[in-house]
Amino acid sequence: MAVAKRLPAVVLPAEAVVVVTKLKRHHPLSVRSACRYLVRHLSTRASKPKPAVSSSSSLQALTVAALALPGLVLPAAYAAEEDEVNFQYGHYQEGKRNLYNVPNDKNPIEVDSLFGRAKVSLSDRIKFAFNYTQDTWSGATPITTAPLVFGGNRAYKADTPSGTIIAGASPYLNGQILLNKNFIPLGKDANGNVTGENTQLVHTLSTASPETRKQGDFKLGYEWDEAALDIGGGISVENDYESRFGNINGRWDFNQKLTSLNLGLSYTNSSTSATLDHDAQPYINTTAFSDQIELSGLLKILHGKREDWATSLGLTQILNKDALVEASIGYTRSTGYMANPYKAMTIVFVDPDQHTETLVGNVQAFLEQRPDQRNQLNIGSRYIQHIGMLDAALHLDYRFFHDDWGINAHTFEADWVQPVGTTWTVTPRVRYYSQDAADFYSPYLISNQAFLKPIFDLATDTFSLVNFDPKKLPANFSSDQRLSAFGALSGGVTVNKQFSKAVSLEAGFEYYTHAGSLKIGGGGEGSYSDFNYYQANAALKVSLSALDSGGHGGHSGHVDHSHHSSHGPAGVMFDHMLSKTNDMMVGYRFMYSHESGDILHGSNAASDKDIVNNGCGSVRCRLTPTFMNMSMHMLDIMYAPTDWLNLMLMPQFVDMEMNLRTLDGAPPVEPGGHIHTGTGHATGGVGDTGMYALVKLFDMPMHHVHLSLGVSAPTGDVSIKLRRTHKQDEGFIHYGMQLGSGTWDFKPSLTYTGKLDDWSWGAQLSGTKRLEDKNESGYALGDIFQSTAWGGYSLTRWLSASIRGVYTVQGAVNGQFNPTPGVVNGKLVDNVNSKSGTMDFPPNHGGRYWDIGFGLNAVVTGGALAGNSFGFEWLQPVSTDVNGYQLDRVGALSATWSLAF
Repeated sequence: MAVAKRLPAVVLPAEAVVVVTKLKRHHPLSVRSACRYLVRHLSTRASKPKPAVSSSSSLQALTVAALALPGLVLPAAYAAEEDEVNFQYGHYQEGKRNLYNVPNDKNPIEVDSLFGRAKVSLSDRIKFAFNYTQDTWSGATPITTAPLVFGGNRAYKADTPSGTIIAGASPYLNGQILLNKNFIPLGKDANGNVTGENTQLVHTLSTASPETRKQGDFKLGYEWDEAALDIGGGISVENDYESRFGNINGRWDFNQKLTSLNLGLSYTNSSTSATLDHDAQPYINTTAFSDQIELSGLLKILHGKREDWATSLGLTQILNKDALVEASIGYTRSTGYMANPYKAMTIVFVDPDQHTETLVGNVQAFLEQRPDQRNQLNIGSRYIQHIGMLDAALHLDYRFFHDDWGINAHTFEADWVQPVGTTWTVTPRVRYYSQDAADFYSPYLISNQAFLKPIFDLATDTFSLVNFDPKKLPANFSSDQRLSAFGALSGGVTVNKQFSKAVSLEAGFEYYTHAGSLKIGGGGEGSYSDFNYYQANAALKVSLSALDSGGHGGHSGHVDHSHHSSHGPAGVMFDHMLSKTNDMMVGYRFMYSHESGDILHGSNAASDKDIVNNGCGSVRCRLTPTFMNMSMHMLDIMYAPTDWLNLMLMPQFVDMEMNLRTLDGAPPVEPGGHIHTGTGHATGGVGDTGMYALVKLFDMPMHHVHLSLGVSAPTGDVSIKLRRTHKQDEGFIHYGMQLGSGTWDFKPSLTYTGKLDDWSWGAQLSGTKRLEDKNESGYALGDIFQSTAWGGYSLTRWLSASIRGVYTVQGAVNGQFNPTPGVVNGKLVDNVNSKSGTMDFPPNHGGRYWDIGFGLNAVVTGGALAGNSFGFEWLQPVSTDVNGYQLDRVGALSATWSLAF
């Protein structure tokens, strides 16, 4: 883990802290302006009889803050000690690859990411930070590289009443090509005649179904006057990979705190358990990893372990009041399994016994092999210059990377941070990267031996087959483009808007071009490997330190320490309102639900025989879910333009996972049916976005009534499809795995709350009415009606408990997925949507549910974090009566955080 770069902790005189704090309230973006004012302020008072202050060291220390700008390197004296909560969403999208003579019908890689951070002070010297990252990715990615004449992206054809058409591209890994005596590939025309040399290469693409990674990490730090120590750790988990890591970082300030020395050490332990692609693995040679592959039914699972030790040393030097420089060096040693289990190397075997001008090459795919150790060196430098005339800052970075795999890389980066007015900051940036290829990188290999050679034994008058000699192959090989020689150029911009000293919004965009021709000195990979991508992000940032400072935008002046009892249980939305004009609330809500156990028909468990015969309408069921998990992350942003009206925005990020099993007595697979692989399905990304208005109807000391009127915008994707498998298209993924409703929805609610001494209570009626008959994919989710009532009791001044009952009614899915044409067994059919399991049929959705909830609410009543509220609730099913055949419910968890100011 890299050591976080920090500037020296600068200790300001007490009056300096007061002045900086005061000025920053009125000019929240520019610490620089506050520092410049403070320099003049102290200078003009230097002749007056005041406590001694060193003019040189103090002024230099004070103006260090002028080098800091939002989102970039911040001085430890100010920014490093700020308590804050950040939420960020990002989207990454690659462009389509060039497949030359084959149409590319595959969606390129895209990634949706969610990031959350909380940094708080446990005391004046003890700091704690926690980060959570979640990303879901899917799309087509290169699995190997091969000569274009081989046709690795082979057009698959489909028979139609009007003739044969090209329906798309399908990856092929084995076959034959022709070569001349110099082993150069030869092209052929439509009649099979050799047309001459053809050295063009192309990536072979393979599509991956959605996968989700989740990472949590923490840091605990202690600061002395001239030193600091941080310890941290975390875990990153996905279906086929898990990584655990820990680190320790130290900082020492000296030279009147104008110089800082940083030292860090980290350890990472990773394990791979990759299920090899069931479509590709029969055609990929995995013999080199036979001792690492576990057979699980029809699946092959490759296991690998890896360890990484890293250390780094950094030096930061303040040059003058407007500039500083940083230098760092880092070393990482990695051992263990470092290959990519989803990448293959194309090897063309040429039998040396051929004695013709035109040679036949046997094309085979081998799982890539990388060295089991890697030593890496990183050297970095940074220069930051404040441009006083423009009130801007220039950041220049250079980094050099070297490893014993033969890669040398250079990175140049420049940022220009420009405040615009008093509340905007614009940061354009440009970055250039160039690297050499790894020693064992090659687009493909030629092996001068037969892959499988028949040998005739005269003594026994029989033929035998002799396999290739693996010792004649390189010990390591990879065609992964990330190990090739290339250059990359990217440019982007970040815009930050400060709404108050405590709250800001930030948006950024970057466009990236990867090309072999951009490599320093030339000699990069061919244009076949060129690609582009863009990434966009948006972030909400809340400074808890700024809120704690009081004044405009602070919460300390009016925080209600009985806040925990005025809030409803964590699972109830729209349970309260802001009571004062211009008040604002920022909150985070996490909701998790789990389904598993029996398949219910109504309220009774159904047998496999019953499900097979009756669970899928007019067809017989093959599959049924074994479990389903759903997680939802919601951001609550509330503003009170008046004391009787609140406006609320609720963006969502969701992810879901479902596993399937084959039913006992299930029928064989029919054309167009889903072929279960035992690994299940996952989806994730942006969900629907809610926009609401809360109107106060009645408000007395003991009783309060308000109405919520809102709509949900269909920002969640409802067109997610299963990947093409077993040479057939699969159609839409299940209704319950799509990311939203796909329709505009009306969401009203009426809420009553009451309070007397330590007791609180409430009730709510709410509903969801679909405003459209169907979405773009052809269906609409059922309407929802819910009623709930609760009671709570304050156990202490800061903690309360609650219990509530919930009754929910939801209708079945209306309509069905639009027919999806696709190829099955070489023929184009009108509809390939799966109808193999209970989850694929609209009547098997919705029902009537009774639940009981048990909750706790807490509020921080004092100190720097006063006013922060937390809520937790577990919702336990009491009675379930489903429509059709559905998986039983286990329970649901809700957790919330909110802060009003």
